[in-house]
Amino acid sequence: MMIKRYDKSIGRFLGRWAQVVGVIAVMVTGLQVSRAAHDHPQYLQWQQLPALPDKVGFAGSFAGVSNGALLVGGGANFPAGQTPWNGGAKRWYADLFALEQPDGEWKRVGQLPRNLGYGVSASWRDGMVCVGGSNAEGHSAVAFIVRYQQGQIAIEELPSLPEPLANTSGALVGDVLYIAGGIPAPDAKSASNGCWSIDLAESPDNRHWRQEAPIPGPGRMLSVAGVQNGAFYVFSGVALEDGQRSYLTDAYRLDGLEWTRLSDLPAPVAAAPTPAYAAGQATLLVFGGDDGTLAPGAATLQSRHPGFSDQVWSYNVVTDVWAARESMPVDKKPDAIENPNGSTWPVVTTTSANWNGYFVIPGGEVRPATRTPRVLAMQPVQQKGVFLALDWLVVIAYFLLTIAISVVVSRKMSGTTSEFFLGGSKIPWWAAGLSIFGTTLSALTFIAVPAKAYATNWTYLVNNLMIVVVAPFIVYLYLPYFRKLKIVSVYEYLEIRFSRSVKLLASAVFLVFQISRLGVVIYLPALVVSSLMGVDLVYCIAITSLVTTVYCFLGGIEAVVWTDVMQVIVLLGGAMAALFYVAFSLDGGFIQLFSEASEGHKLVLADLGNSIAEPVLWVMIVGGFFGQLVTYSSDQVVVQRYLTTATEQKARKSIYTNALLTIPASIIFFGVGSALWVYFRHNPGAIDPHGRIDDVFPWFIAHELPSGVSGLVIAGVFAATMSTISSSMNSMATVITTDFYKILKPGGQDKEQFRFARWTTVALGIIGCVVSIYIASLNNTSIWDQYIAIIGLLGGCLGGIFMAGILTKHIHARAVLSGFIASVTLLFFIKQVTSIHLLLYAAVGVLGCFALSWLASLIIPDKAKYK
Repeated sequence: MMIKRYDKSIGRFLGRWAQVVGVIAVMVTGLQVSRAAHDHPQYLQWQQLPALPDKVGFAGSFAGVSNGALLVGGGANFPAGQTPWNGGAKRWYADLFALEQPDGEWKRVGQLPRNLGYGVSASWRDGMVCVGGSNAEGHSAVAFIVRYQQGQIAIEELPSLPEPLANTSGALVGDVLYIAGGIPAPDAKSASNGCWSIDLAESPDNRHWRQEAPIPGPGRMLSVAGVQNGAFYVFSGVALEDGQRSYLTDAYRLDGLEWTRLSDLPAPVAAAPTPAYAAGQATLLVFGGDDGTLAPGAATLQSRHPGFSDQVWSYNVVTDVWAARESMPVDKKPDAIENPNGSTWPVVTTTSANWNGYFVIPGGEVRPATRTPRVLAMQPVQQKGVFLALDWLVVIAYFLLTIAISVVVSRKMSGTTSEFFLGGSKIPWWAAGLSIFGTTLSALTFIAVPAKAYATNWTYLVNNLMIVVVAPFIVYLYLPYFRKLKIVSVYEYLEIRFSRSVKLLASAVFLVFQISRLGVVIYLPALVVSSLMGVDLVYCIAITSLVTTVYCFLGGIEAVVWTDVMQVIVLLGGAMAALFYVAFSLDGGFIQLFSEASEGHKLVLADLGNSIAEPVLWVMIVGGFFGQLVTYSSDQVVVQRYLTTATEQKARKSIYTNALLTIPASIIFFGVGSALWVYFRHNPGAIDPHGRIDDVFPWFIAHELPSGVSGLVIAGVFAATMSTISSSMNSMATVITTDFYKILKPGGQDKEQFRFARWTTVALGIIGCVVSIYIASLNNTSIWDQYIAIIGLLGGCLGGIFMAGILTKHIHARAVLSGFIASVTLLFFIKQVTSIHLLLYAAVGVLGCFALSWLASLIIPDKAKYK
């Protein structure tokens, strides 16, 4: 009766706070205040580097980086006062210039092997690669690498192109240089649709040009190349038909051996600086270009030509949508016609290079027959979100509620390890089930799953849903042992079944994994909050760690469970708020949302291929099954939750509650990812061009959601994080106290163990904070994939130990230790020499440890009696 009254008091307490949150939510939904309405973001910052040491300037120059210096060489111009309209002749150059510092001066450091311009250049390792081009004698197939070091120039020859090509485009994908289109001769009647590649990493004797699939559509010259996520892109260009030009807007991507047609550009961008700028992980920026509008009248306009387009276009490789961004710098003086070099113009027929954090556009053509010596330099600008007063109100209410729950629980806690670790075994089954769900649903899920669905589709959903299949195995095979033995740490079972050495090994593996995981799940939301409010990332990490440590210290597992219940509500509410916001922003609501996502193949549930390296269906099933089995059979964080209930029957209900709740929750989070894809297709200019794919949901929260709704979703991020952090900290404190402290101090009283567990929680909070700050200093691209890899490598073999103990009787301690070591070695070997999917690491770890332990038991004698 006392337990029921206590549960009711907690329920009433949560109910009152739910009413407060409900009132805030009603207020929030009535305030359609969008941050986008107040933002005029600037993503590009322009400046000019020292001008090239030539009064006229060049178009068609080669540009690249060698040993830290920016190199610009070759190109062509019309000497001062000469134009095609007064009989002037174009002149080609071989001069090579170097700029060693952005505020330095250009040095004339040598010459190219010949006069040359209008080819392809790229920076590779310590040199500038130059391919093709033209000069007064015609077009060239020559290729070479220019290296600059300590004021000296060295030239390394490369195999020549299979045919002469100029006005072509190209870019490096890793070590492979791709060349696309161009014309073989000055009087060519048609352009090439050929594509060639050369692997520069091969030995000089083995380097050769490979013919790739031809570019679909008409042959083209003066196109723009680009590289993003390991794929080669070709945009726009000029087609020739009997020598007559037509300006193209089509776009293509080369993935492996095949070209894919992409969305057309809004306007032609022929001869724009190439390659395009690869911004973030999903954007290519194209600067200016010739749209062909004034091409027919160029001879008539002559020096009165107004110049080329200054529009910057962005292409998102995930949404396949173009957006108009900002403009290139333009500053035309009153005497721009007579003195073009006194003004700043958009440029065409020039290359680009990335150098010292700048995207450099050297020289170029500012109007027909007119060059410039100016060197434009762009730096990306990362925008921060705006956190408004109503957002603060919602987040502060969440934090106050979290602390309040821990205070209420601590007042009723008796000060025993049973209360601190198991909540006195009086936690209701539904609360334990929600706590398990909240624990496994970390910020990795809240942020990275929508990002994965946004970038790909729903194939990873099957992995999440495998808990429904795993739950009966846990309930009928593992749970009875854990409950019957009345253990506190799940690893105590291993001492009973095998030996103390096996228990200590498993406990140590668990602690290493959890400390690493703790850093990751603190880092992710801190990154979100930092970008939202402009607060230093380290401060955000410290605040998150502090608040979580406080309520873990005060209330133990019971505070953790009840805050988990509240946090699950906030977490799912935040995700649903984002989903509904996107749906209501569309005229057709959810029908339109899922219809467009389906048309874009974003709702694909399974890939029926047979690959071992891709997320195909069988990989999702096998990897998902064993990944969930590892978590629910050998992870103290989860097992401890279903040990807090009063009976085995209630523990079963808690496991099934979590499993069933995973279905709608997973659909919600994958739905958010698809919704983001649809939203940013309709609002292509709203996405951060410099962002990582993992940042797409935080960016949406910070910049697109109305004030208050954003605060609710951020509270959801905190909820996901703090639920996982608190669970990890309490479980680690449980393992350290139960599995290590009791051995070091066997006669210690329960009160001493209780105090030790509390202060261990504080120490773990500090350690998690430090690990998170370390992770923040690394350049990670996908936290999700790294997390799965850790689970497989550290957790899989641990799950194999439990399987060996549960399913067989003849595998003994020495055999299972040998099997564990052998399976860890096997896993690391497989990781190094194969490309199997990350999800399969858990399967290899579990099955490998079980099989190798069984084999070892046949070879190694058991010196201890089976318990």
